[in-house]
Parts: sequence; structure tokens; C-alpha cells
Amino acid sequence: MKRIVLFIATNLAVLLVLTVVARVLGLDTWLAERGESFEGILVWAALFGFGGAFISLAMSKMQAKMFMGVQVIGDSPDPTAQWLVSVVERYARTLGLGMPEVGIFNSPAPNAFATGASRNSALVAVSTGLLQSMNQQEIEAVIGHEMTHVANGDMVTLTLIQGVVNTFVLFLARVVGNIIDRAVFRSEDGRGIASFLTFYVLQIVFGLLATPIVMWFSRRREFRADRGGAQLAGTNNMIGALEDLKRGHEPLPAQQFQAFGIADGGVRGGLARLFMSHPPLDERIAALRALGTH
Repeated sequence: MKRIVLFIATNLAVLLVLTVVARVLGLDTWLAERGESFEGILVWAALFGFGGAFISLAMSKMQAKMFMGVQVIGDSPDPTAQWLVSVVERYARTLGLGMPEVGIFNSPAPNAFATGASRNSALVAVSTGLLQSMNQQEIEAVIGHEMTHVANGDMVTLTLIQGVVNTFVLFLARVVGNIIDRAVFRSEDGRGIASFLTFYVLQIVFGLLATPIVMWFSRRREFRADRGGAQLAGTNNMIGALEDLKRGHEPLPAQQFQAFGIADGGVRGGLARLFMSHPPLDERIAALRALGTH
């Protein structure tokens, strides 16, 4: 639960900032003076809902380098680094993608992630722990998994879904906040200080309630990325990589990249499963075995 809250924290923080800016600049008042219709509120919510999601996406590569300590591989003489670049380059040609930036981040746990604003402007990064714990064939499978995310446009699609969710969260928080302000605090126009505070509380509550929608899509895309990794590097190698993750996986150090990693935390059941960004590793392995091995 804590990891999921932190995962959406960036989007929620940007939404809060944009909303405060709108209030300070008078955009909020400007809309109210012209009649606050449901349509008007929805347009306002969409502007800031999608704005927050896409600002987060645009900043994702910078955040990865800053918060994860990703070091982009340049003209390094290190043979492992150069081999890593060659694998990404080969898969980029196979998938018809622009060459992503390739990086390494320091973490003892085996992990990898992809991020970026478009298919042709991505970053693929692997941990030092992954390079040390897996053989080359398994590392190629993990890279294939991440490159499939890039090829499928998963980062952009997840951002669009987050934008839709943000829009409805803002819309409902605004409408319900105004109703509570009128009914409970007897504000004449439903826009008193109580409405302002209630709006922010409801924004957080509705945001958490809507998170399972985003997480459901995130889990679906993991199965597709696994199939892509299996097609690029071999099913047995993809299964082997996931088996290795079962033995030594830990969450990514920077929580906002959880949904973009090769796996998240351990197995959870009940309601907690709704907030998982990745399916359990056993389910992913079973899905690959059902495809047959090669």
C-alpha cells in the first residue's frame, strides 16, 4: 500500500501545485464568474488532470538520473557496459525504435526499468545487482522485457490512463466539495474555505480509490512485456530471469518508478492485490510456460 501511494505521489503533488497556481492566478475565480457548469468543471479538471500526468512523464528521465542515480553509458571502455548497449541497440533495430539511452544504477537488488516521454526518446536502465546475479541470456531477456514496454508505448498509455483518472478525481472532488460546503458549512456559493480544504482531502481520497484502475492496466502490460522479452531472448531465458528475481528481488530505491520496473515487491492477497503494479512472479512464470518453451 505504501509503495503504491508513493508511486502516485508525483502525479498528486503536481496536481496540487497546479490547482494552487490556478487559485493564485485567479483562473478558479474566472471560471466561477462565468457560471460553474459541470462541463466547465470537467474541462478544468481535464486540463490539470492530464497536465499533471504529462508533466510527470516529461520529467521521468531527469528524475531517473537524479533520484535513481542512473549513469548513462557513453564511450565507456567497460566491456559489460558496451555489451549492454549493443543488446539494446539490436533490440531497438528489431522493434523499429529509436535508440534509447542506456544506463546503470547502483543497487544490490536485481532490477531494471524503462521510462521516457515517447518510443523514440526512452531510457532503459539496469541495476548493478542484476548484472552481477544473472547470466547474459537472462539479462537479455530482462532488456527485451523493458524494450517491449517501450515498443508498446506503455509509459505514454499509462500516463493517458492516469490523466483520465486524475480528471475524474478532480471533477468529483470539486463537485462533492462544493456540495459539502453548502450543506454542512452553509456557504452561499459553495466556495468557502471549507470547500477549499474539503476539495484537497477528497482529491487524495478519490485518488487512492481510483488507483486500482491504473494498477490493473499496469499488471496487464507486464504479461505483454514478458511475452515480448520471451520472443526477443527466448522463453526459457525469460522464465530464468523471473526465477532469479524470486530469489533476490527488492523494490526499486526510488518508489515513483515501481510500475516501470521488472517487478515490484512480494506476493500480496485480498484487497492489497488491487494495489499491485505487477502480477505475482509465479503467475507470470506460469503464463510464459503456457506459451511453450524455445
